[in-house]
Amino acid sequence: MPLRIAQDRLAIETKPQEIKEITGEIAAWVKRHGIARGLLTIFIPHTSASLLIQENYSPDVRHDLAAFLARLAPEEPALYRHNDEGPDDMPAHLKSALTQVQLTIPVSGGEIQLGTWQGIFLLEHRAVPHRRDLVLTLLGE
Repeated sequence: MPLRIAQDRLAIETKPQEIKEITGEIAAWVKRHGIARGLLTIFIPHTSASLLIQENYSPDVRHDLAAFLARLAPEEPALYRHNDEGPDDMPAHLKSALTQVQLTIPVSGGEIQLGTWQGIFLLEHRAVPHRRDLVLTLLGE
């Protein structure tokens, strides 16, 4: 069976410093393309937002993750040389560097293969809402 490829951009609206679950949007996109078995790559072409696969059952996980990242990269302009877009600018870049901008997820039976408690999250690191683009690429048969 020949390999097929599907690729699109998906826009996601975020709230300030939100950890937003996007599993449903991603799963629906994969299902629409009818590729039964393959690999999905999700790429976020931004330097102040990132992606993560993490527990999606307890909202406390998102709260604790946000608090941990805030401690690692505090919004204290005196700590950084780069503050071109405000006090959240460099901390957003640091948080993005500590997480991921690309995920690869297997697809089987036409569905993404995540663990029982896993979800896909977009992490907005800036203190204002944004429209973030994701590049989704699905390769398979």
